[in-house]
Amino acid sequence: MPMAGRSPARFLAPLALVAFALALFVVVSSTTKDDAGTSGAKDAGQPAQTTSTPTGEKKRRKEPRSYTVKSGDTPSGIAEKVNVPLDTILELNPDLDPQTLAPGTKIKLR
Repeated sequence: MPMAGRSPARFLAPLALVAFALALFVVVSSTTKDDAGTSGAKDAGQPAQTTSTPTGEKKRRKEPRSYTVKSGDTPSGIAEKVNVPLDTILELNPDLDPQTLAPGTKIKLR
């Protein structure tokens, strides 16, 4: 039985989609390589520039001094959230009991 009613677009459309996806992948991957600085054509013969802060002027991230406990918090979970070691939190808060940790309680972090 001949397939006289079928259009060639029925077969070409999926091929076009695959070709487009492949072309997009090639463009995106070459763009990310250029952004990462691997294309050395522009920088050939020039020393790499480094950015540094003047002596004595270190940028400090503002670290919180305390944390207010929320529902479902645990001491180890709080330590991960605020990037403070659990031992430090337990030393600064000797009365902290993980079993009776209530929302709204303020704990010291440093």
